[in-house]
Amino acid sequence: MKDNLFDVSKDTVVITGVSGQLGAQYAGAFLDRGANVFGIDLKPSKRLELLESSHSKKFRFFQADITKKSSVSLAHDSCVKEFGNPTVLVNNAAIDSPPFAPSSENGPFEDYPEESWDTVLNVNLKGVFLCCQIIGSSIAVHGGGSIINIASIYGVVSPDQSIYEYRRKRGDQFYKPIAYSASKSGIINLTRYLAVYWSKRSTRVNSLTIAGVYNSQDQEFLDAYTKRIPIGRMAQIDEYNGSVIFLASKASNYLTGHNLVVDGGWTAI
Repeated sequence: MKDNLFDVSKDTVVITGVSGQLGAQYAGAFLDRGANVFGIDLKPSKRLELLESSHSKKFRFFQADITKKSSVSLAHDSCVKEFGNPTVLVNNAAIDSPPFAPSSENGPFEDYPEESWDTVLNVNLKGVFLCCQIIGSSIAVHGGGSIINIASIYGVVSPDQSIYEYRRKRGDQFYKPIAYSASKSGIINLTRYLAVYWSKRSTRVNSLTIAGVYNSQDQEFLDAYTKRIPIGRMAQIDEYNGSVIFLASKASNYLTGHNLVVDGGWTAI
């Protein structure tokens, strides 16, 4: 007997930040299972070329700025025109100060630039708010579907600044900045709010809290970071796909307002 518990083949999935490392992974996971995928990002990337060539009828990319309501509205209208009404929204787009950003971005909290705070919160929190307001409400109006907001362990616990001690020992004033943590914490409660708000419309809203992904980081960073993880390593690029499919499918029909933590055991300590 065929088991349709994790079937997403009839879904139309909108994924923000689709050009990024994880966004393209999520897109591929849905496409491989027969879903239509409408990807949104500021610009395309080489990661999407394979998806476009292997799933030309099922995948569409749309260039949009999720911090602008008019841009999100245009993306939604284009999705409806291409595939019909969306049934799944994955709010994946996010920014952070990269490790080799200017020292003003990664310096002490007391010196963290106001402009950097505004930029990160604008993308990571306002962007999710707007996508939920426009695309999420469209899902809810049609009476069903799933919204998945990608959060982070740093929205649940404070960054462990000792991980970056090796940078400070060699003369860098490096601290994991506050804005990313604040924005991801906000995602979790935005999720709970909408889960209750749209519960009578059979629209489920959950957040997925993830840990770091291996991407050829400095060995000193890897050594310090993985000491903090009971499993003893960072996630591989495809290891969150199963959780996203679970949250999108009827396998999680009775799950809403939940923060699913997939972090190799980081927050269990």
